[in-house]
Amino acid sequence: MADTATDSRSVAFLGLGTMGFPMAGHLAVRGGHRVTVFNRTAAKADAWTARFGGASAGTPAEAARDAEVVFLCVGGDDDVRAVAGEAMGAMKPGTIIADHSTVSATVSREMAELARERGLFFLDAPVSGGQAGAENGVLTVMVGGDADAFARAQPLMACYGRSVTHMGPAGAGQLTKMVNQICIAGLLQGLAEGMAFAQKAGLDGHKVVDVIGKGAAQSWQMDNRAKTMLDGKFDFGFAVDWMRKDLGIVLDEARNNGASLPVTALVDQFYAEVQGMGGNRLDTSSLMTRLTR
Repeated sequence: MADTATDSRSVAFLGLGTMGFPMAGHLAVRGGHRVTVFNRTAAKADAWTARFGGASAGTPAEAARDAEVVFLCVGGDDDVRAVAGEAMGAMKPGTIIADHSTVSATVSREMAELARERGLFFLDAPVSGGQAGAENGVLTVMVGGDADAFARAQPLMACYGRSVTHMGPAGAGQLTKMVNQICIAGLLQGLAEGMAFAQKAGLDGHKVVDVIGKGAAQSWQMDNRAKTMLDGKFDFGFAVDWMRKDLGIVLDEARNNGASLPVTALVDQFYAEVQGMGGNRLDTSSLMTRLTR
């Protein structure tokens, strides 16, 4: 694929986990940008620079000091507060920090206000597409925050995002990601029930998927997970532990805004059962396991 950036920029990427490692790589290779990385486990940063070049830093502040845009991809609310807070203390006025973590809209608004007070811009920019989407550079990025800051950061995000969309003010990106997770949870439970039903009915599940996948039941989850569910394979990246974290954020937000999410709450408990069966690190399609044990 051709480069998505027209000029080389100095950027930082903080957090080199399953998603961040390849995303930062696309900034360096596909975008041709000068990337400085930070990871709390230094060996991961060393592995990144060995593969992609660039530089590594010992602290978030050191990585962010000379960057035009700082990217962040960490675990939860407290991780964002700690890492972004330290980075913002060293950033020059006018610099953008874009957070690709999946966290609460509350912390995103909090960090956006902190950035504003310091003359910076904070974008909440969670992603969808999983490990494969990050590795292939085809993520969906949903962004909240200042529109002008988004316009400046969008060409950089396009290095790993097939779709990069401004959704509204601070927190809007995280709220959109919550909608994404609500829809995925319900879809996966329905797909698991359908595949388990096909097996109980004595049908050839793979043939069933080939047929109904051409009709109204078709979805990304069916195309990519139905047959592996039938084969009992559940090692495709996005773990149950991570989904439960995300659904916890969703359900907290629903309690605040009054949304009724009965199916989401039920599927969250089904994922808790999968965890109880030892499936914490299985991927989210492992809802199938509680129906076939």
